[in-house]
Amino acid sequence: MGSLGAAIDSNHRRPRFLCLHGFRTSGAIMRSQVVGKWPEEVIGRLDLVFPDAPFPAEGKSDVEGIFPPPYYEWFQFDKDFLEYRNLDKCFAYIEDLMIEHGPFDGLMGFSQGAILSAALVGLQARGLALTRVPKVKHLIIIGGAKFQSPAVAEKAYASAVDCTSLHFLGDMDFLKKHGEALLESFINPYVIRHPKGHTVPRLDDKSLETMRDFLQKIENDLPRDAPCNDKHEEEHLS
Repeated sequence: MGSLGAAIDSNHRRPRFLCLHGFRTSGAIMRSQVVGKWPEEVIGRLDLVFPDAPFPAEGKSDVEGIFPPPYYEWFQFDKDFLEYRNLDKCFAYIEDLMIEHGPFDGLMGFSQGAILSAALVGLQARGLALTRVPKVKHLIIIGGAKFQSPAVAEKAYASAVDCTSLHFLGDMDFLKKHGEALLESFINPYVIRHPKGHTVPRLDDKSLETMRDFLQKIENDLPRDAPCNDKHEEEHLS
């Protein structure tokens, strides 16, 4: 796990995000996806931390041959995405990460990590998860969706979450309709639409403008007297 980015100015620290990678990938892979595609003007305004999921991949990864192993997964699920294994252990693991390496202002997630991130803020609002850490105030959701199990959904998405959120929706993403449905769970979400599939996209001029607006909003929401985190570094902590 590692952090990267530069301080905004001498009086305003960077928003710190815990970044949850996709299914059967890793923190190092997500870091390369984000840092390799987003410009410095975005990366330099965020403090991004990339952990590995708690469980080694139990099967083949879709990124084999593209990114090197090891690969990890946050939890396991059936083919209909209705039954989950190790979900409670996953929630506890993420909370422990937030305690050890926080405090965090927000969560960023891609794919399985995005599904987790979106659900966790709803569960936290009801006192059902992340009860030992400060409120998650900001979200970046890339290729996200809702948990399909009613047992989880009725708790995670019971009411719209008042959390500043940015959602990436790809025209060719197999989860696009699920990502659209997820928007209903958030109040006034920022949305970036792109022509690609299930991936971390590059930012064109239009999406970059939306990203700037989102960053300005969350920077304005940060406490002005918080100490700066002005180191600019990349590292992976597993």
